[in-house]
Amino acid sequence: MPPNSSHTGGCQCGAVRFGVTRLGRPSICHCRMCQKAFGSFFGPLVTAHNAVWTRGEPKWFQSSNAARRAFCGDCGTPLGYETRFGLELAIGAFDDPSVAAPQIQVNLADKLPFFDGLTSLPVSTHQSDEWRDFLAGIHSNQHPDHDTADWPPQREDS
Repeated sequence: MPPNSSHTGGCQCGAVRFGVTRLGRPSICHCRMCQKAFGSFFGPLVTAHNAVWTRGEPKWFQSSNAARRAFCGDCGTPLGYETRFGLELAIGAFDDPSVAAPQIQVNLADKLPFFDGLTSLPVSTHQSDEWRDFLAGIHSNQHPDHDTADWPPQREDS
């Protein structure tokens, strides 16, 4: 593991990786910019006091006059949010997202009206044979949840 990286993570394709040893308070942000940046109902972020990019560099989008957002230029994975107060990393981009379980919600004015009821939705456990066959045939090209010397792996010629 690189120095300064007791917690590691990165994008889906592996082109951009990070490490950090000092995490701040994890949160979920309901603001509309986070919803759009993550393509989700909220943005899960944790303050990263000493993060370093350990492979590649993210691309940045200036989402407002006060903030810019980091993402992988190859696969589009949201990676972070930066203001004059510092960098926050996307919790889902960590190799072990459980290191940053959210402790607070912020920007409730934009919270979607159905958000609080999501955990009470019915759960479907039925899987058709067709769906099971589909899932069994999937080969993931996603970077594994740990640092690698190289990515993507070199394929041996047959």
